[in-house]
Amino acid sequence: MVAARTDRDFLSIQPTPRGTHPYVGSIYWQTSVTSASKAAWRAAHAQQVTELMRLVQSPLALAGLEPDLHGKQWRLVHKSIPTDTGKDFTWSEEEFTVRDYSEGLPGLVWRNFYGPPFVRMFGERFDALPPGCRNVFGEDIVLVQPYELPTEAGTEAGTARERELISLLGPECFYDHERRTLPARRPVLDTLGQPLH
Repeated sequence: MVAARTDRDFLSIQPTPRGTHPYVGSIYWQTSVTSASKAAWRAAHAQQVTELMRLVQSPLALAGLEPDLHGKQWRLVHKSIPTDTGKDFTWSEEEFTVRDYSEGLPGLVWRNFYGPPFVRMFGERFDALPPGCRNVFGEDIVLVQPYELPTEAGTEAGTARERELISLLGPECFYDHERRTLPARRPVLDTLGQPLH
């Protein structure tokens, strides 16, 4: 982990044991949400993410508020087991919604950068998105952004826009949080090496 002198920006590179996932690690960049209020920062952020995706051959990058990312990638499961006393011992634990991008997508967040496997999967469906929600970076990366600022995640308008875009891209491509079911449609991942995400 690398931290800035201001203790506001963090860069973390986390390797994954070989064979446990279809990728070899993760890169996390954390910064203050106030940075995203500036249009110049948002433009630079998009450019930096797409350059990093190409550098490490990543098919997916997600950017948003940590609670929104966590809420889409994890779900709380209540469990119980019988005990000798006749009363059940109950507890709650978190489980993945989708383990990784080979199982599909957990939902839409503030910024969703889709690389070649997802560009192929969504194809012409990107064209159905409303103006301002899609940005194309060359032929290999498409940014889908439901709303302008990350702070709109979880709001009534933000949630409605996410649902609208998911319906246009294909609900079968995303985890169904209401039914708790995995996506029925998943990307065909490139076989040329194992990408980072």
